[in-house]
Amino acid sequence: MTDRHTPTPTTPLFLLAIASLTAGAAAEPLANAKTGDWPMWGGSTDRNMVSGEKNIVATWDVKSKKNIKWTAPLGSQSYGNPVIVNGKVFVGTNNHGHHREGITGDKGVILCFDQKDGKMLWQITHDKLPTGRVNDWPEQGICSTPFIRGDRMYYVSNRCELVCADTEGYLDGENDGPFKDEKYHDKQDGDFVWVYDMIEELGAFPHNLATSSPVGGDGLIFVQTSNGVDEGHLDMPVPDAPDFIALDMKTGKLVWEKSYAGENNLHGAWSSPAYGTVNGKPQVVFGGGDGWAYGLKPKTGDIIWKFNLNPTGSKWELGGRGTKNNVIATPVIYDNKVFLCVGQDPEHGEGPGHLYAIDATKTGDITATGAVWHYGGQDFHRSMSTVAIADGLLYAADLSGFLNCLDVKTGKRRWQYDTFAAVWGSPYVVDGKVFLGDEDGEVVVLQHSPKKKLLAENDLRNSVYTTPVASHGTLYIVNRRTLIAIGSE
Repeated sequence: MTDRHTPTPTTPLFLLAIASLTAGAAAEPLANAKTGDWPMWGGSTDRNMVSGEKNIVATWDVKSKKNIKWTAPLGSQSYGNPVIVNGKVFVGTNNHGHHREGITGDKGVILCFDQKDGKMLWQITHDKLPTGRVNDWPEQGICSTPFIRGDRMYYVSNRCELVCADTEGYLDGENDGPFKDEKYHDKQDGDFVWVYDMIEELGAFPHNLATSSPVGGDGLIFVQTSNGVDEGHLDMPVPDAPDFIALDMKTGKLVWEKSYAGENNLHGAWSSPAYGTVNGKPQVVFGGGDGWAYGLKPKTGDIIWKFNLNPTGSKWELGGRGTKNNVIATPVIYDNKVFLCVGQDPEHGEGPGHLYAIDATKTGDITATGAVWHYGGQDFHRSMSTVAIADGLLYAADLSGFLNCLDVKTGKRRWQYDTFAAVWGSPYVVDGKVFLGDEDGEVVVLQHSPKKKLLAENDLRNSVYTTPVASHGTLYIVNRRTLIAIGSE
């Protein structure tokens, strides 16, 4: 297979993030009814990239400002997806441009903007790890997409910390929670409620960067630790360190830890978990760094089922030359099934990929019996994208730039669209349209339909490594350097 759309070799894959807790068991809200705020990666805990928003425009022009409500500058490289809650927009990026006066140098930051006009309100700041690129790659900032419930925001910092912060920052004049040692604590700074250091507490070794986007349920916050291989890509420095954990969302205390991939981790544990119900019972699902999918009991972390996403005979080779893959995408829980694909660091180039519909009602090792359908081989390549499911159709993108529309029940392809550019983000379904960004800086818009119909191609003039999302009638897109709010004039 030749590399049709070789990704720009400037950033390792870990840069995706690529990423809210009820006490009850149900995912919230239902994926096909999401309107209003967009409080987490995927919009709801099941992670289905679908919204019920209406009147979302398909065309815009950043040069003429047609349908552009406002723009806000970000850092030099941005991989965090926007979340919108209570009139505020939160985005992870780096500190290039020095948004917060007095804070300079390479940092990981989350910026908080006013949803009405894009004015920056405050900034959360994290210094870089002293170990450098082996654990905290320069200029990459925060790639984790926050998970917000009420006035609490949960995310993974570039320092491999699971952080609970106040969504008001210090603008409310209060220092919330037991954490009182913020290095940056002026009015324009973030306010930490608690911080759990996964390196110090668990011995985790994030390969290149920590990226997981948390999810919550049953009063717990779930996240992957990004534990991975050493700088030479040969050994696991801490193979026994947990790759998946659950903390009490209020106190930040560790409830359980699991190391299911262990020494079988292929590269890094960079995926993000999903939380939902299967036959009325809760499950938390994650894709492991070993290329397996795991369905767990949320309260204990015990395995309900596990599924090998790599076909028998697949082999892992350094530099992506093999046929075995790890997991970067986020699982989607839908109709008692889990939909998940495999991929690799985009610097490894293209290669064969696989997308599975997994029967999540089964138990044990269900590799031989759990596949409802499989889509792969020459039709589907390595992917870092999360699927979107609506009205019997499933949309899945791969790194090679193909957007696939499949029948969700059978996996049969209805149509395929070629963007002719590498795709890191995920397809997003809203208002009868499918949006997808690519590395060339274009956002393509197709009709949500079993028949292919191109509606628009919009040039954002800089790479789009993230996923468009809508909230309160406005579409928000992050390109490499800018947050853009799009809506009818």
